[in-house]
Amino acid sequence: MSHPIADPLVEGLDTDATSPLVRLEATLEGVAIVTINRPDRRNAFDAALIAALSETFETLHGAEHVRLVFLRGAGGMFCAGADLEWMRAAAGHTEDDNRLDAMAMAKMFKLLRDIPALTVAMVQGGAYGGGAGLAAACDMAIATADAKFSFAEVKLGLVAATISPYVVEAIGPRTARALFATGRTFDAAHAEKIGLVTQVVADDAGLEAAMAALSTEMMACGPMAVIESKKIVELVAYQEIDHRLMDDTARAIARMRVSEEGQEGVMAFLEKRKPSWSE
Repeated sequence: MSHPIADPLVEGLDTDATSPLVRLEATLEGVAIVTINRPDRRNAFDAALIAALSETFETLHGAEHVRLVFLRGAGGMFCAGADLEWMRAAAGHTEDDNRLDAMAMAKMFKLLRDIPALTVAMVQGGAYGGGAGLAAACDMAIATADAKFSFAEVKLGLVAATISPYVVEAIGPRTARALFATGRTFDAAHAEKIGLVTQVVADDAGLEAAMAALSTEMMACGPMAVIESKKIVELVAYQEIDHRLMDDTARAIARMRVSEEGQEGVMAFLEKRKPSWSE
């Protein structure tokens, strides 16, 4: 994998748009790396970090040439969930103020989920509460074997509410009920078993190797085809297979077949050469 660059050389990507709390780097090939940069607080959420992540994710929505996004935490910890001081302050706020606060977080998760490029959480140390929610909101999650996870909100008399749509989608309602209700801590192997994590690697070196391998793998895929592939999953998930759905899927592949990218991909295959996007 190429070394990250600090300049906005990827079209539409402004790496100056983020705060010191979030680092955004990119390669010329279109690999973006988002690093939660609050290691002194174990990369825990507060209002400022949520705002910074929202701004970063929104920037990635408009970055046309970004093909792959890695999300990671600085200092060997992915994200410890909510900052305790932030929670202490929230306890003194009104219900309406807390609703607005929670809505900001909910919007941040939605912005992450809706990034057009493939998103991958790289989990080291731990992903607790909202941190595990970040992993669930990404398209993929790769974790080191010693990483820990939990949805411990219930032990504080709270509920894992804003992250619930993404967690339930990733692991299913029955497993979510058990983990939300008990707040128990579990390891990366169990996270992979239930679908919260898609790959477990031995250590930090394995995480770097996985990033490099996936970056290489994604360069062989048509950029627009990746975006449309994510969209088609959203279109068909849990829908009745009726004429409307069949027509929607037929239209989707027809659009890609006649697109510039689709034409190039098929011709490259027939001519036994690499397509233009992977050269």
